Amino acid sequence: MKILMLAPEPFFQPRGTPISVYFRLQALADLGHEVDLVTYHLGEDRSFRNLKIHRIPSLFFVKKIKVGPSFAKIPLDFLLLCKSIRLVMSKSYDMIFTHEEASWFGTVLAKCKKIPHLYDMHSSLPQQLENFRFSRSKILKKIFLALERYVLRNAQSIIVICLDLFQKLEKEGVAHKATLIENFLDFEHPGYSEDQIKQKRTKYASPKDKIVLYTGNFESYQGIPLFLEASALVDDKSVVFLLVGGYPLHVEEMKKKASELKISDKVFFTGQVAPSEVPLYIAMADVLVSPRTAGTNTPLKIYSFLKSGKPVVATDLWTHSQVLSEKISILADPDPKSFAQGILFALYDHRASERALAAKRMAEREYTFDNYKKKIAAALEKAREDDKKRRLES
Repeated sequence: MKILMLAPEPFFQPRGTPISVYFRLQALADLGHEVDLVTYHLGEDRSFRNLKIHRIPSLFFVKKIKVGPSFAKIPLDFLLLCKSIRLVMSKSYDMIFTHEEASWFGTVLAKCKKIPHLYDMHSSLPQQLENFRFSRSKILKKIFLALERYVLRNAQSIIVICLDLFQKLEKEGVAHKATLIENFLDFEHPGYSEDQIKQKRTKYASPKDKIVLYTGNFESYQGIPLFLEASALVDDKSVVFLLVGGYPLHVEEMKKKASELKISDKVFFTGQVAPSEVPLYIAMADVLVSPRTAGTNTPLKIYSFLKSGKPVVATDLWTHSQVLSEKISILADPDPKSFAQGILFALYDHRASERALAAKRMAEREYTFDNYKKKIAAALEKAREDDKKRRLES
């Protein structure tokens, strides 16, 4: 098929939705489809077979887009809409494939061209207003809710990335349109030797030390303060805490927090690293953590953690428990004391290693690229079949 994909994101950047878009494009290329991707002016080009990237004009005053809702996206989305209209009017497409708020106008464009619309629902946009503390306006939330329902009722197919979103579609009465596709894929990396892993470890720990690792952004919902407070309660001088990721401003804030907790000597920050380097840090860690305190979507890193064979400690919240259980991880209450106890259990209790091995086996069985492509193909077919049914009924 010839597909028009609308992604209101800085593509490519190593963060949530852009990573998901990357692997959607990889799967579509492997399945033999041709894709025109309309995206922001920001980000690095990525090449796939039969992919053409169309970027909006550069706005000199917008050099960075923060994660989540932002006012900076308003002019960018307007330009994305304009470019999308131009492409739809000048080319023939078999399907429109949208991400996030582009679904709002993607629905209208698909109706105008009488072609199916596939909505990739990475999150509930009304819920994002709360998670990112963007606005408390009840009117704005009602507008977002109305737009979301409009998209859900008019899209021919919907991809959801976690059980929570699937359940939301059940409540809306459109679960028959849904395909659950977890974002479990990892970037290819050169592979790291034992010597490379040991050499990297020496930068942060002695051979006898244990490393507890966090990877990801430092947004408020990720629970970095909780992790640092728990780290302060781990009274073991042989344990060091390594945090990979975060914008410079966020890193400085958390360094200050670590200093206030008097744990600067055992907490290390790397700042942002290339996605291909993250597996190196995971390989040298003894325990992996996800201290998230808000939101309902499953963090992308959880799937990489499960594949690693390392004990995983996560907060016992729906964001994690819809995938994790006590059989494959250590779930702790979202408070410093409980999380510290979870870390100690992961470090020193033999049952933690058994759970890690069970997690690795499960991930290797369930989370494969072949399964991923089959699900993408199923979502596309669902859109086409629903469109055919709609045409026959009309």
